Amino acid sequence: MLCLGRHWNGRTYSYEPTRADFDNLPAPPLPPSFKALADELARAAGMSLDADLCILNFYDADGRMGLHQDKDESERSIAAGVPVVSVSIGDTARFLFGGLRRRDPVESLMLQSGDGFVFGGPARLRYHGVSRIIPHSAPPDLALAGRFNLTFRQY
Repeated sequence: MLCLGRHWNGRTYSYEPTRADFDNLPAPPLPPSFKALADELARAAGMSLDADLCILNFYDADGRMGLHQDKDESERSIAAGVPVVSVSIGDTARFLFGGLRRRDPVESLMLQSGDGFVFGGPARLRYHGVSRIIPHSAPPDLALAGRFNLTFRQY
């Protein structure tokens, strides 16, 4: 995992401008091209995003992420339903998208390389996760084994 724009502090469970739990250096910046992509995808979904952080996760063939809510941004951002924008690169992932409660029914979607997924507004706090990576499903031109996911947020 790598964070751009803001650092995720695993000790305090919060975003911060510096890597206080590591080396006290500033978080690496969010490249303008990444920000523009996230903002464009949000607009295409009829939403507004001023992305200021990106979490890059790598999933190998055994990679998973349990159902969770993205609720560590500012109270203002969450209350406004500012969207989360996700971009998939590499192997296909089985993405789970549930309801506002952990026990709500879950929909399974296959996210392929190049797919964007946007959720915000009333869906902003829906539970979601990754249950499976489909090995060797990345486009051959990428020469990539595994999946990168870029998750953009507005703190």
